[in-house]
Amino acid sequence: MGITTDQLPGGIIRVILDGSLDIAGASAIDLQMNVIAGAHNAIVVDLSKVSFIGSMGLRSLILPARAIKGRGGKIVLLNPNENVAQVLKTSGIDSLLPVYHDLDAAAAALR
Repeated sequence: MGITTDQLPGGIIRVILDGSLDIAGASAIDLQMNVIAGAHNAIVVDLSKVSFIGSMGLRSLILPARAIKGRGGKIVLLNPNENVAQVLKTSGIDSLLPVYHDLDAAAAALR
C-alpha cells in the first residue's frame, strides 16, 4: 500500500492511497494516517487507486476521522471504485465519511 500527499488550496490535504487496504495495507498506512490526522483538520482521502478495502482498511479511515472530528475537522473520501464504494456503503462508513466523485466538490465540503 502506497501513500502520498499533496496540498490543495485552503489548507486541505489530499491523501492518495494506492494498493489494497487489507490487513497488510492498513498496517502500512496506519501510522502515517494518524500523523496526518494529527496535523491537519481538512483531509480528502483519494481512493481512486485502492483496489480492495477490508475491515482493517475501514478502521484505518475511521480512527483518524474520529480524531479530526473531535477537533472540529473533517475527512471526506474521493473516487472509490465500484467494489470499494459497495464496501463503504454496506458497512455504513459512507454516513460517517462522505464520498465524493469530484475533487472540487470534496474540497468544497471541507471549507
